[in-house]
Amino acid sequence: MLIGNLGRDAELKYTPSGVPVSRFSVATSRRWKDQQTGEWKDDTTWTNVVLWRNENLAPYLTKGKQVYVEGRIETRSYEDKDGQKKYSTEVIAEEIMLLGGRGEGGPGGGGDEFGAAPPVSMPRSASRGGGSSSRPMPQDDAFGAGDDDVPF
Repeated sequence: MLIGNLGRDAELKYTPSGVPVSRFSVATSRRWKDQQTGEWKDDTTWTNVVLWRNENLAPYLTKGKQVYVEGRIETRSYEDKDGQKKYSTEVIAEEIMLLGGRGEGGPGGGGDEFGAAPPVSMPRSASRGGGSSSRPMPQDDAFGAGDDDVPF
Protein backbone atom coordinates (compact mmCIF):
# COMPACT_ATOMS: atom_id res chain seq x y z
CA MET A 1 0.00 0.00 0.00
CA LEU A 2 1.31 3.41 -0.97
CA ILE A 3 0.05 6.93 -0.48
CA GLY A 4 1.92 9.53 -2.46
CA ASN A 5 1.90 11.99 -5.33
CA LEU A 6 2.20 11.23 -9.02
CA GLY A 7 5.52 12.35 -10.46
CA ARG A 8 4.22 12.49 -14.03
CA ASP A 9 1.01 11.99 -15.99
CA ALA A 10 0.10 8.35 -16.54
CA GLU A 11 1.26 6.99 -19.88
CA LEU A 12 -1.49 4.88 -21.49
CA LYS A 13 -0.50 2.31 -24.10
CA TYR A 14 -2.01 -0.85 -25.52
CA THR A 15 -0.48 -4.30 -25.90
CA PRO A 16 -0.51 -5.85 -29.40
CA SER A 17 -3.67 -7.73 -28.38
CA GLY A 18 -5.39 -4.45 -27.38
CA VAL A 19 -5.12 -4.64 -23.58
CA PRO A 20 -4.72 -1.16 -22.01
CA VAL A 21 -1.77 -0.62 -19.66
CA SER A 22 -0.97 2.62 -17.81
CA ARG A 23 2.38 3.43 -16.23
CA PHE A 24 3.19 6.20 -13.77
CA SER A 25 5.47 6.95 -10.83
CA VAL A 26 4.46 7.72 -7.25
CA ALA A 27 6.59 9.71 -4.79
CA THR A 28 6.31 8.75 -1.13
CA SER A 29 8.06 10.98 1.40
CA ARG A 30 9.09 10.77 5.02
CA ARG A 31 10.47 13.38 7.39
CA TRP A 32 12.49 12.83 10.54
CA LYS A 33 14.70 14.71 12.98
CA ASP A 34 18.38 13.78 12.97
CA GLN A 35 19.29 12.89 16.57
CA GLN A 36 22.88 14.13 16.30
CA THR A 37 22.37 17.45 14.51
CA GLY A 38 18.77 18.21 15.47
CA GLU A 39 18.04 19.05 11.82
CA TRP A 40 14.93 17.89 10.02
CA LYS A 41 15.66 15.59 7.10
CA ASP A 42 13.45 14.60 4.19
CA ASP A 43 13.58 11.48 2.05
CA THR A 44 11.55 10.74 -1.07
CA THR A 45 11.21 7.31 -2.68
CA TRP A 46 9.95 6.94 -6.25
CA THR A 47 7.95 3.83 -7.14
CA ASN A 48 6.94 2.80 -10.65
CA VAL A 49 3.33 1.63 -10.88
CA VAL A 50 1.63 -0.38 -13.63
CA LEU A 51 -2.15 -0.43 -14.02
CA TRP A 52 -3.65 -3.06 -16.33
CA ARG A 53 -7.05 -3.06 -18.03
CA ASN A 54 -8.37 0.29 -16.86
CA GLU A 55 -8.05 2.95 -19.53
CA ASN A 56 -10.86 5.05 -18.01
CA LEU A 57 -8.79 5.99 -14.95
CA ALA A 58 -5.65 7.03 -16.86
CA PRO A 59 -6.84 10.60 -17.71
CA TYR A 60 -7.30 11.29 -13.97
CA LEU A 61 -3.78 10.14 -13.09
CA THR A 62 -2.01 13.45 -13.59
CA LYS A 63 1.23 14.88 -12.22
CA GLY A 64 0.92 16.07 -8.61
CA LYS A 65 -2.30 14.16 -7.88
CA GLN A 66 -2.30 12.39 -4.50
CA VAL A 67 -3.18 8.69 -4.79
CA TYR A 68 -3.60 5.56 -2.73
CA VAL A 69 -2.24 2.49 -4.53
CA GLU A 70 -2.66 -1.08 -3.40
CA GLY A 71 -0.98 -3.89 -5.27
CA ARG A 72 1.85 -6.35 -5.45
CA ILE A 73 5.56 -5.82 -6.04
CA GLU A 74 7.01 -7.46 -9.11
CA THR A 75 10.66 -7.55 -10.19
CA ARG A 76 11.64 -8.52 -13.71
CA SER A 77 14.95 -8.70 -15.49
CA TYR A 78 16.00 -7.82 -19.01
CA GLU A 79 19.14 -7.22 -21.03
CA ASP A 80 20.03 -3.70 -22.06
CA LYS A 81 21.46 -2.75 -25.45
CA ASP A 82 24.99 -3.59 -24.20
CA GLY A 83 23.92 -7.08 -23.13
CA GLN A 84 24.07 -6.31 -19.39
CA LYS A 85 21.36 -7.75 -17.16
CA LYS A 86 19.14 -5.07 -15.62
CA TYR A 87 16.35 -5.33 -13.06
CA SER A 88 13.12 -3.38 -12.82
CA THR A 89 10.87 -3.38 -9.76
CA GLU A 90 7.34 -2.00 -9.97
CA VAL A 91 4.00 -2.19 -8.22
CA ILE A 92 1.25 -3.93 -10.18
CA ALA A 93 -1.80 -1.95 -9.04
CA GLU A 94 -4.88 -3.85 -7.92
CA GLU A 95 -6.68 -0.86 -6.37
CA ILE A 96 -6.24 2.88 -6.87
CA MET A 97 -8.01 5.77 -5.21
CA LEU A 98 -7.49 9.41 -6.09
CA LEU A 99 -7.19 11.35 -2.84
CA GLY A 100 -6.75 14.92 -4.05
CA GLY A 101 -3.65 17.03 -4.21
CA ARG A 102 -2.69 19.35 -7.04
CA GLY A 103 -4.98 19.30 -10.06
CA GLU A 104 -8.08 18.09 -8.19
CA GLY A 105 -11.10 17.09 -10.16
CA GLY A 106 -9.37 15.38 -13.07
CA PRO A 107 -10.32 16.21 -16.66
CA GLY A 108 -12.74 19.09 -16.90
CA GLY A 109 -12.09 20.43 -13.40
CA GLY A 110 -14.67 19.53 -10.80
CA GLY A 111 -14.39 19.44 -7.06
CA ASP A 112 -16.65 20.99 -4.47
CA GLU A 113 -16.97 24.59 -3.27
CA PHE A 114 -13.83 24.19 -1.13
CA GLY A 115 -11.68 22.93 -4.02
CA ALA A 116 -11.65 19.31 -2.88
CA ALA A 117 -12.30 16.64 -5.46
CA PRO A 118 -14.53 13.70 -4.72
CA PRO A 119 -12.52 10.48 -4.44
CA VAL A 120 -12.33 8.45 -7.62
CA SER A 121 -11.40 4.82 -7.28
CA MET A 122 -10.85 1.72 -9.33
CA PRO A 123 -12.36 -1.33 -7.62
CA ARG A 124 -10.40 -4.56 -7.66
CA SER A 125 -12.94 -6.21 -9.96
CA ALA A 126 -12.24 -3.61 -12.66
CA SER A 127 -8.57 -4.60 -12.81
CA ARG A 128 -9.35 -8.23 -13.43
CA GLY A 129 -10.61 -8.18 -16.95
CA GLY A 130 -13.65 -6.01 -17.11
CA GLY A 131 -17.13 -5.53 -15.84
CA SER A 132 -18.23 -8.47 -13.77
CA SER A 133 -16.48 -10.03 -10.85
CA SER A 134 -16.54 -13.72 -10.04
CA ARG A 135 -17.19 -12.84 -6.40
CA PRO A 136 -20.83 -12.70 -5.31
CA MET A 137 -22.29 -9.38 -4.25
CA PRO A 138 -22.29 -8.93 -0.45
CA GLN A 139 -25.56 -9.89 1.19
CA ASP A 140 -27.04 -8.87 4.52
CA ASP A 141 -25.25 -10.72 7.30
CA ALA A 142 -26.83 -13.23 9.67
CA PHE A 143 -27.76 -10.44 12.10
CA GLY A 144 -29.84 -8.59 9.51
CA ALA A 145 -27.44 -5.65 9.17
CA GLY A 146 -27.07 -4.43 5.60
CA ASP A 147 -24.95 -1.64 4.11
CA ASP A 148 -27.62 0.94 5.02
CA ASP A 149 -27.28 0.01 8.72
CA VAL A 150 -23.53 0.67 8.96
CA PRO A 151 -22.87 4.04 10.68
CA PHE A 152 -19.84 4.94 8.53
